[in-house]
Amino acid sequence: MIQTVRGKISKEELGVCAAHEHLSIDLSRIKNDPDTILDDEQGMVSELDHFVRSGGRSMVELTNDGMGRNVERLRRLSEATGVHIITCTGFYKDPFIPEFAQGWGQEQFAEHFISEIKEGIDGTDIYPGVIGEVGTSVNEIKPVERELLLGAGKAALATGLTMTTHTSLGTLGSKQVDMLFGLGLPKDQIIIGHQDLNANKEEVLDVLRSGVYIGYDTIGKNNYRPDEDRLSFLLDFIERGFHKQILLSADLTRKSHWKKHNGPGYDLVLNTFIPALRKRGVPEEIIEDLLIHNPANAFSIKER
Repeated sequence: MIQTVRGKISKEELGVCAAHEHLSIDLSRIKNDPDTILDDEQGMVSELDHFVRSGGRSMVELTNDGMGRNVERLRRLSEATGVHIITCTGFYKDPFIPEFAQGWGQEQFAEHFISEIKEGIDGTDIYPGVIGEVGTSVNEIKPVERELLLGAGKAALATGLTMTTHTSLGTLGSKQVDMLFGLGLPKDQIIIGHQDLNANKEEVLDVLRSGVYIGYDTIGKNNYRPDEDRLSFLLDFIERGFHKQILLSADLTRKSHWKKHNGPGYDLVLNTFIPALRKRGVPEEIIEDLLIHNPANAFSIKER
């Protein structure tokens, strides 16, 4: 089963899924940029409608506490649009960790996340379906990030939820894997995020060879890395047989990313990237893995 903001659904109900997105977010406390505030609820409905018209059915919304999480809003959006929305427990990375959690150790992080998973978020009857996005800095794991990552891993072990990570510019993916494997967390409960930002193919292959999932989830952010390069790497990964470990998304976090503000919108993967894969001869069964089966397997609650 998969936990959404409106309750549990079967894996078969998930459908085409955007595996790493943000609908309602506020990063302005740290970024001091109003473009990083998404608070237009009616606008969110319209943006999701574009996603649905392009074939989208589900979305993993990874705005956690400290990033402006609003789970009641997510439930309203799901009810208004019919999109299955999976919300999260977790904290992001330094310096976005909430003030009340500064100085926590891994056990305190784990206890907090387990509490939200078992008792609901912020006093609601809305439960997280994933732990994340939990991150590390560029080529550095700060002490608080180490405790956070390990705490999230322990919560995943205790609850069967998958955890999904943030790697700044795609760095340290293998280090994250090693830390989580060190806890005994199974590979099918780990998603290492933003690996499409890493231009070092061997580093990404090292993560894939570990057997975990990777997030190919900043598609369209050509200011970081051209989509043509993302496409080239992905075709090679598919050729090597890793297509069942790859999750696609765009990770939209700004007003300027929305169609309403002349941005690409949440349907950009479906409308631009998938056609590019088809044009290069990727068969439909592999595209279905990338969009449907991989997310369904990745976000299903694991019972050991």
